[in-house]
Amino acid sequence: MADNKTIAIKNGYVFDPLNEIDGEIMDIFIKGGKVVHELSDADKKNSKVIDAKGMTVMPGGVDSHSHIAGAKVNGGRMMRPEDSYKWTRKKTSLTHSGTGYTVPSVYLEGYQYSQMGYTTVFEAAVPPLEARHTHEEMRSIPMIDTGGYLVLGNNWFLMRYLRDGEIERAANYVAWMMRTHKTYGIKCVNPAGVENWGWAENIGALDEANIHFGVTPREMIHGLCEINELLGLPMSMHLHCNNLGQPGCFEITKDSLEIPSHIKTKQNLDVEWAETKVDSKRKQSVYLTHAQFNSFGGTGWGDFESGTKAIIDHVNQTDYIVMDSGCVPFGEATVMTGDGPAIHNLYKLTGNKWSNTDVEMECGSGILPFTYLKSNPIHSVQWAMGLELLLLVKDVWKSIMTTDHPNGGTFLKYPNVIAWLMSQEAREATFNECHQWARDRSDLGAVEREMSLYDIAVLTRANPARTVGISHRKGSLGIGADGDVTIYNMDPTNLDTRDYENLVSNFSQAEYTVKDGGIVSRQGEIVAIPQKRTYYADVTVNEQGEKDMLADVKEWFKYYTVGFAHYPTPDSYLMNPTPIKINAEG
Repeated sequence: MADNKTIAIKNGYVFDPLNEIDGEIMDIFIKGGKVVHELSDADKKNSKVIDAKGMTVMPGGVDSHSHIAGAKVNGGRMMRPEDSYKWTRKKTSLTHSGTGYTVPSVYLEGYQYSQMGYTTVFEAAVPPLEARHTHEEMRSIPMIDTGGYLVLGNNWFLMRYLRDGEIERAANYVAWMMRTHKTYGIKCVNPAGVENWGWAENIGALDEANIHFGVTPREMIHGLCEINELLGLPMSMHLHCNNLGQPGCFEITKDSLEIPSHIKTKQNLDVEWAETKVDSKRKQSVYLTHAQFNSFGGTGWGDFESGTKAIIDHVNQTDYIVMDSGCVPFGEATVMTGDGPAIHNLYKLTGNKWSNTDVEMECGSGILPFTYLKSNPIHSVQWAMGLELLLLVKDVWKSIMTTDHPNGGTFLKYPNVIAWLMSQEAREATFNECHQWARDRSDLGAVEREMSLYDIAVLTRANPARTVGISHRKGSLGIGADGDVTIYNMDPTNLDTRDYENLVSNFSQAEYTVKDGGIVSRQGEIVAIPQKRTYYADVTVNEQGEKDMLADVKEWFKYYTVGFAHYPTPDSYLMNPTPIKINAEG
């Protein structure tokens, strides 16, 4: 285990957007796992010193949307045996062996994220009934701090409560569920539609009521956003819109984003905040996830085109929306989502093997192996769309870089996405390898913007941390922040964006990854296994209100295949459980 060491990182070019530091040469000091202003003379004598002269220094990477643990992810591993024999990592005296590319084994996930400079990753979809399994996998992922979002957009209790206008009871239920399953935020997938999928149906419009509960997607989106702010949860409500992956779906996405426009943001965390110059509390009431898959244009596959402009314009004109991109960097992927109908649509298109699961009264999911090809016209447009969503949103603080791992592609392709964002020449080189539709049916070819290292630090550190409400300790190098630092062997004063292969190489392998003040990765070699944490929202609500709600829950629990006493996830399933205290009582 790596100790919380005293460390001095000297002479590096520091990029820390939450403190408005843009490439300044400065020193970073860490003691007891936290960033400090200065080290005493005695501490300096015993500290580890890294000379980062000529190098780029950023906070540790934060991935706010990835699929790294749980029954669905494990199902993806079983459906991709070729992943295991084509991609292997040998055991060392310090590390476990591992296999897998699009869906790596748990040990490999931690090592690979750390080698790239990431220290914190959030699992984007935790079915309540399968929370124990998800935590079992997350506790086995080394190196990185983790947390998970609870899937609630088709939950029977919530559909019933919101249909009947019982918003307080619904909020008490969500608070109890967060504590019960040790999860962090609200995830809403194909609201009201996944329940229909259990009966071979779906929902295609915001005001279409589902079969048995008579609740609409509009009611679910508005209700969950309202609950999120009533409770003061760390992150915005995490929204996966209806009709995902279907031509023309940008329209329902845009309409969905308008629903919470009047809901006031209220983040109510009882935590100690690291010092930052920028207000590190979240600003948005809705977090649109994997926006690329929600932004398809056209009326069918024959006239398919990018529909991102409507989404980008709406995000540019408002202040209550944040989104992650869901980029497609080409190559092998494993499509996995709580949106079973979307997976079935892909199965009908591709004929690939697929699986589907219904998780009792809560949600569902589907899995399908996939390959994105530069020669494919649809895939080429998707590649362009993911980059459009990042390059054409004017305020970089409204967007986050992801691949929706492993849906758009593996997180190992993040360096490729960064290179495309920073280098117009890199984009042109890929255009020349793509189907002509990429240029003809998107706006990317006219984009001259090249992002800076400061922008990249916003997209991969500062804004993911602020958006999910972990910026009180992650995503910055302010005094009191966790001592998580990434050092890349790049001199920003001598950076040639035309040499985009060098960008890919440097972002693929950090010179140093520091977690909690200890060096854990050095030039791609894992040198220490740090202690990790599992974050969850510990919400306190009115005691009588929760008691009344639980009486109702226990009555309906007769429909579950497990007993009520076996439903909660005990602390023992978590590695170093770390509650984020929230007092919503009132």
